[in-house]
Amino acid sequence: HTHLNYKLGLTLQNRTSEALTPAAAARDEFQEELVIRPLHSGDIYASFQFRTLWDTDFLQEGQKVSHYRLFPKSLGQVLSKFSVRELHISFTQGFWRTMQWGQPFIPSPPGAELWVWFHDTVSDVDGNWKELTNVLSGIFCASLNFIDLTNTVQPSASFKPLGLGNATDHRFLRYATLPREIVCTENLTPWKKLLPCGSKAGLAVLLKSEKLFHSSFHSQAVHIRPVCQDEQCTSKAWELRQTLNVVFDLYTAGQGKKEWSLFKMFSRTLTEACPLATSSKVYVDITDNPELSPATPLLSQAVVLGDRRTYSVYDLSRAETFGQLRSLNLLLRWKGDGEMLRPLLHAERYVAGFGLQTGEIHTVIYNNHPYRAFPVLLMDSVPWYLQLYIHTLTVTSKSRDNKPSYIHYQPAKDRHRPHLLEMLIQLPPHSMTEVTVQFERALLKWTEYTPDPNHGFYVGSSVVSALVPSMVAMNTNFTQDQPLFSSFVPVKEESSYFVRVYTEPLLVNLPTPDFSMPYNVICLTCTVVAVGYGSFYNLLTRTFQVDEPSLPLAKRLANLIRRIRGVPLLT
Repeated sequence: HTHLNYKLGLTLQNRTSEALTPAAAARDEFQEELVIRPLHSGDIYASFQFRTLWDTDFLQEGQKVSHYRLFPKSLGQVLSKFSVRELHISFTQGFWRTMQWGQPFIPSPPGAELWVWFHDTVSDVDGNWKELTNVLSGIFCASLNFIDLTNTVQPSASFKPLGLGNATDHRFLRYATLPREIVCTENLTPWKKLLPCGSKAGLAVLLKSEKLFHSSFHSQAVHIRPVCQDEQCTSKAWELRQTLNVVFDLYTAGQGKKEWSLFKMFSRTLTEACPLATSSKVYVDITDNPELSPATPLLSQAVVLGDRRTYSVYDLSRAETFGQLRSLNLLLRWKGDGEMLRPLLHAERYVAGFGLQTGEIHTVIYNNHPYRAFPVLLMDSVPWYLQLYIHTLTVTSKSRDNKPSYIHYQPAKDRHRPHLLEMLIQLPPHSMTEVTVQFERALLKWTEYTPDPNHGFYVGSSVVSALVPSMVAMNTNFTQDQPLFSSFVPVKEESSYFVRVYTEPLLVNLPTPDFSMPYNVICLTCTVVAVGYGSFYNLLTRTFQVDEPSLPLAKRLANLIRRIRGVPLLT
């Protein structure tokens, strides 16, 4: 609390200095939001979104930003130094089960994902990319320093900017994943420190690490981009959006009952909003009529991912939200017997084949729309040690060849860059489309193997991007008061919405030498040296002495008697 009061004091002081200084035109605001959605499987999905808007320009020449209020200074300096136009980074533990949970608000692949658009004035993009990954590795306490040219690609059609500007020159785009990255507390702590109130007040008090990581799925992300502040885009601002998505398991955390509460999920309750936030709300999805207490008269409807949903809204800026106990602990019960709206787009991937020489990668894409066909953009990045035979590439839909309308393939260079394959495929209605390609495993140098080579080598997820036809009309109106969870990807037409789907990462075995042989050779060599050379050296250096033979026992007894009697001894 002392730290929070000190921070609030600095904020008030900064606000006073801004009011007294006419040149201080930059203004910022902070919003926080929590969405709770009960799932038909009995699990529960909680999505946190924290948004900071700042109407300044880090990339304007001659302007040096030195005064930071709500926007974290560490990220602002990164944007300015490396001329970053957009930055998207995520850390995910677990795999999102689309067919059981539906589509997430903001998808992310297992492990770490980083994609960045640089400003078109950057001359050495690869140099900036390398330095940026090292800096972000220190900020988020992650292994992003393992990102290099061997796992970085430049997509030509995927990952277009989500903010202002319609950049088409993919030379300024870099994309990389680390599918084996483990997410833990050391990544969550610096992520929480980027918030204006930290974890001292507001929704962030619920982010207790021992509860978040005791879940089926956990993902935290940071998205930075330039956005418009109004519909005419007369004023622009930088948006920092921090998101955290978590799915609590019914049997692990819920004891097998479809009954949840804030305290049951996070071991804490809400007592106040962040004092620096202009908006602090909790949305609970009540579309399937669950029992919710305490009740609230505030309701909201939103079209999210092609589905119209109804939410109960709890405004934390109002004192009556917390009641007499000055604490908000939502209790949610539901039966979950209804059918879940089946996701219209779903994808999966696996490796087929036998032996350690060749294999085949299968990517299966499902279009579950009953009567609409639509195109999807498939992007696949494969490490260089899986040597693709691109002439074996086949795309089939309903047992027929499906010729892609666009193909971009960049072959790999050994130890320099991975394969990059992008295809635009038309998916027939209610169909399954399968993409297959054969590969051959390369033999690595013995220094290139991981410490546990028999575990296998990870291949990052495939990325499927599409404008999916919507069952209901999407909302294209720009309003400042729309929920954060429905405004991340701008909607440009009412008939469709943008979806990005990630497949499972692959685990591939490579030809692995017997790393126990050096140990066996060392043991055998040491044994030969100890036994052979040791015995030979002992024979060369030992001194021999002739010992007189000792008398038999009978003679010694006779000599003892003779000595007593004074008789000469026997020889």
